[in-house]
Amino acid sequence: MRNNFILFVLFLGLISCDSNRIYDDYQSVEDNIWLRNNVVKFEVMIEDTISKNNLFLKVRNDKEYEFSNLFLIAKIDFPDGFQVIDTLEYEMTDKAGNFLGTGYTDIKENKLFYKENVQFTQKGNYLVEVEQAMRKNGNIQGLDSLKGVTNVGFRVELATE
Repeated sequence: MRNNFILFVLFLGLISCDSNRIYDDYQSVEDNIWLRNNVVKFEVMIEDTISKNNLFLKVRNDKEYEFSNLFLIAKIDFPDGFQVIDTLEYEMTDKAGNFLGTGYTDIKENKLFYKENVQFTQKGNYLVEVEQAMRKNGNIQGLDSLKGVTNVGFRVELATE
């Protein structure tokens, strides 16, 4: 009985640590190779049209990731059909070549700012799509496969002032 109570208190503590979370999900990347035509999709139900939110793209990479940066294309489809498309670049290593992000193992988790203080104007389902847009050696077509990405995520959290 006492062990159940302790587990319950620990569970509540974990939940309360992330009280700003509106949405947070990851998709696995098959074989840790993000193919150019593999668009990662997240469907987010938004009810609150008053609060301001921060949007994050989340990427987990392992030591097989061979670049110091990451180019992404992110698209948001609004409930009324309006679209926002952004081309984004993020640093993945410091100047010495050490991976940024958190984690004590070979996998690093990167929480990358996407949009700040966003106020959703419509209630309903928003579709977020993320694709890698890396190029190597001037290849205009883009890199067919990006090694070392294990998961891609999307997060919406209440903005704190």
